[in-house]
Amino acid sequence: MDINLPGKTAIVCGSTQGIGKAVAIELANSGAAVTLLARNEKSLKQVLSELNASKNQTHQYVCADFANPEELKSKIEEYVKSNPSVHILVNNTGGPPPGPIFDAELNMFAEGFSKHIICNQILVQALVPGMKTEKYGRIINIISTSVKQPIPGLGVSNTIRGAVASWAKTLAGELAPFGITVNNVLPGYTYTQRLQSLIETKASKSGKSIREVEEELLEVVPIGRFAEAREIGYAVTFLASEFSSFITGTSLPVDGGRIPSL
Repeated sequence: MDINLPGKTAIVCGSTQGIGKAVAIELANSGAAVTLLARNEKSLKQVLSELNASKNQTHQYVCADFANPEELKSKIEEYVKSNPSVHILVNNTGGPPPGPIFDAELNMFAEGFSKHIICNQILVQALVPGMKTEKYGRIINIISTSVKQPIPGLGVSNTIRGAVASWAKTLAGELAPFGITVNNVLPGYTYTQRLQSLIETKASKSGKSIREVEEELLEVVPIGRFAEAREIGYAVTFLASEFSSFITGTSLPVDGGRIPSL
């Protein structure tokens, strides 16, 4: 199975670092024209320069902050005027801050819901009409294994990620008749800046070393290591391809076997 995406256009959110950047690189390597979407223009330009590009690929970026949904709506609508045919949308936004759910400030729930549900909805409403015209659409949400099993210490994130999974499952049923699929990728412990930050926070609070905290996390990962961000990119690229045409409404764990449930 050789995955090739020439002639396909993809928007990848949160694509200046970590999993989002890795996804953008893999999609570009497979032939898709990639539009990066994030809030830091300097970082967007840097990642843009790193994407593989053939003569048939034109990569670009949109600078928008998910903390400002109205700005995102305005910029994506302007983008669609010049780029009406987007075939692949990868929703990917940094998770809410860690902490017990009982201690969470009320505004943290509202901010998380806005960044993950409202902004996803804005992008879908702007891009799905073009997918229907093209008779090809892949909406892929990078969320978390917490939709299968809540992760201790990530109270608000667990709540919001579960909401995204329910939103996606509902959307999948509505868009399936148009040949548009909606799926979620659930990364396990992936070596990114966010995981490093979580490890450092846990080490600081517990008085343990960074290495001790890493070893504790790896005890529940049967494969025995953290994922590389590119490995999440491989899963996304498959779901973005024609080979996944009969897969929709699913949540795919890419976690090294960590989730104990079926």
